[in-house]
Amino acid sequence: MNLTCFRVHAFTQDPFGGNPACVIPLTTWPDDRWMLQMAKEMAVAETAYIGPSDNSEDGVDFHLRWFTPDLEMDLCGHATLASAHVVLRHLTPDATTVRFSSASGPLTVREQADGRLEMDLPSRPPAPAKLPEAIANALNHAPIEVLKSRDYVLVYPDQKTVDDICIDRAEFDQINLGHGGVIVTAPGNEVDFVSRFFTPQATILEDPVTGSAHCSLVPYWSTRTGATEFKAEQRSARRGQLQCTLSGDRVLVRGHALTFSAAQLSSALCARA
Repeated sequence: MNLTCFRVHAFTQDPFGGNPACVIPLTTWPDDRWMLQMAKEMAVAETAYIGPSDNSEDGVDFHLRWFTPDLEMDLCGHATLASAHVVLRHLTPDATTVRFSSASGPLTVREQADGRLEMDLPSRPPAPAKLPEAIANALNHAPIEVLKSRDYVLVYPDQKTVDDICIDRAEFDQINLGHGGVIVTAPGNEVDFVSRFFTPQATILEDPVTGSAHCSLVPYWSTRTGATEFKAEQRSARRGQLQCTLSGDRVLVRGHALTFSAAQLSSALCARA
């Protein structure tokens, strides 16, 4: 089998910005060990694998799985955006909608008139929580509010404090959050809110732009402000811009994506799949 690996940068129009994801379209599923090994080799935050659905009538239904270099994830926003970009720009360029079946249920991505892609993701409202000691000790600034859904959500008073957050990794890595991570967030200076995202015990400590984090950030900021429409920015070194809408129990997340490269995988790699 011949395989192509697309490297796509999500939530950006800057080829050196946003969050890189590798996307590998498949015709048959390899074993999980191969997919995890490939994700380690790709050395980006997420590698996504997409395979055709048995139920597709119009060619735009796919199965979608996400792997970090460390484990398989239950939901990844930026790699979903990247996967939709590959389908709509490279595999079925006449289509404007793609539907994915995933560990987080059905996910639909639609192309918008301005070129952004809109993901329909599950809302994960966070609830007040107690901050674990390992996380508290790892932070150089204490949050003013602590909540949790899949991820911990730590609220700060302003954007500068979020920008200044540093993590003591020796302390931070004492806790294992499984699929979860730690979001730090605050009101933005030029956007409605900003955030950063960190994962303990992960190969990549800070995720550049985290679409799935906004499944909790959007309902939180909606409760806080009463708004349902937001402009957001993730303030990692690479930066990423998102437009978000709270729609009932769903969060609509919109962003740009671009293809950075497309490479044919070697026959030796394909033979092991």
